[in-house]
Amino acid sequence: MAMSGDDFDRQFDVVADTRRRWSLAEKLRIVDEASGACTNVSAVARRHGIKPALLYRWKKELAGDVAATPALLPVAVIPASAADDDKGPGPEENDGPAYMVEIELGNRRILRVSQQIDANVLTRLITALEG
Repeated sequence: MAMSGDDFDRQFDVVADTRRRWSLAEKLRIVDEASGACTNVSAVARRHGIKPALLYRWKKELAGDVAATPALLPVAVIPASAADDDKGPGPEENDGPAYMVEIELGNRRILRVSQQIDANVLTRLITALEG
């Protein structure tokens, strides 16, 4: 005679896994969408059904992968007279009008250089500031 609560022949099955699996391509696409200049990260997270904390973690983990993808950035060329007064020594008077190039880097830093800067020096500057 069986006692109450002595019924161990019931089995339980797990019906569904609650974790969503995201591929690297999906993560990169969502992180890229959330990395815009005026993007609301929480809105992007809601749109994809994830928590903002997870999106921030992906941004941190995938920072190298996203930075490796090339992107075109807007460039504005303004005359040196319209640039800020904190510029360095300029070109000589007989070199023609001097122009400053302003480059906004991926980490939101702004680099202002003369139009006559050497390409190798500029590459080294950008690499150092992005790192």
